[in-house]
Amino acid sequence: MTTMKTITNTLTFSAVDPDAGLKKALTKSRADVIAEMNASGLKGRGGAGFPTSVKWNLAAAAKSDKKVVVCNADEGEPGTFKDRVILADFPDLVLEGMTIAGYAIGAKTGIIYLRGEYSYLRQPLEAAIEKRRAANLLGNDIAGKSGFSFDIVIRMGAGAYVCGEETALIESLEGHRGESRNRPPFPVDTGFMGNPTIVNNVETLAWAACILAKGGDWFNSMGTEQSAGRKLFSVSGDCARPGVYEFPLGVTIQEVLDDVGADDAKAVQVGGASGHCVPAGDFQRTLAFEDMPTGGSMIVFGQDRDMLEVAINFLDFFLEESCGQCTPCREGNEKLLEGALLLQEGRCSMGYLKNLCALGETMQLASKCGLGQSSPNAFLSIVDHFKDEVLGRTAMAPIEG
Repeated sequence: MTTMKTITNTLTFSAVDPDAGLKKALTKSRADVIAEMNASGLKGRGGAGFPTSVKWNLAAAAKSDKKVVVCNADEGEPGTFKDRVILADFPDLVLEGMTIAGYAIGAKTGIIYLRGEYSYLRQPLEAAIEKRRAANLLGNDIAGKSGFSFDIVIRMGAGAYVCGEETALIESLEGHRGESRNRPPFPVDTGFMGNPTIVNNVETLAWAACILAKGGDWFNSMGTEQSAGRKLFSVSGDCARPGVYEFPLGVTIQEVLDDVGADDAKAVQVGGASGHCVPAGDFQRTLAFEDMPTGGSMIVFGQDRDMLEVAINFLDFFLEESCGQCTPCREGNEKLLEGALLLQEGRCSMGYLKNLCALGETMQLASKCGLGQSSPNAFLSIVDHFKDEVLGRTAMAPIEG
């Protein structure tokens, strides 16, 4: 597949006519807007990959006079910064996407849940919202569409990684501690303040505006059969040209590394701290939902990086960020970190390492939300692909496992 390096001022988003998507959406029925999204094949760009049209359709079908559109701008995954760029450079596209979503599902309220560390973005976002109100692109009878009212407010996050999960985010919006809810019911039925709610990622909403402007078939013509369209990637680490890049889904890891100047990469962490560590021998794998799904983060590790130190760094992060609600995550992350530190000291037996890996697999199955389900990923994949490096420490008195 041929790919082209792109930088933030030449992304597809910069070539879309302002509010063309909203204007087209308002000429269609709500059902036809959702049908256009379905034709596009767009899946959530936050990492989960749930079909956007299905989520919108479920919320549209819910019986309620009050529905809510939430933009998940709580970009807390280590190594991910694409949404920050979108919010800074293309705020109107995100606000437009939210408005289109509001029209499609019959919502009057939109909320941007903005990451606490992105507080500096609040003022320019508020200014963009106010400008759209003045232009009749928010408020009552939007763009002359009688009966369609929709407005957007901003609410700040409190710095909790777990609030990137949609139900924990909703709990936080309601003024509660950020903890994931039991499901069902799902937010599309019972979300913010008990009302049907859709939660979409910043990038997802920006692409929704592009899709309505250019058509579902346009978006679906790119990418792969199971992973339609293009995607933004946050690339950082040991490379010459870190930054935000846009590629069609289905691009190989090697193609991305070639564009960012990572000529001697040892491994790539795909999907941020909660993702998987891919060794050089697997760089022909593709970034797509059917192969290596990702919310957009790629952290490059050069030959001099200690992969066990990488695993310890990630585990320490998850131990700090676990909400503590469920036992597999609360206790499991602590035990995995203890084991990784023993490995670093050369004091972890093979038997104990096998137990640690089994614990990680149990966490993936038994944890309540995505944090605990994904926090063992990096450790397990590093042990799997770099076992000689992980075990090649100065021998000390082994503990029995």
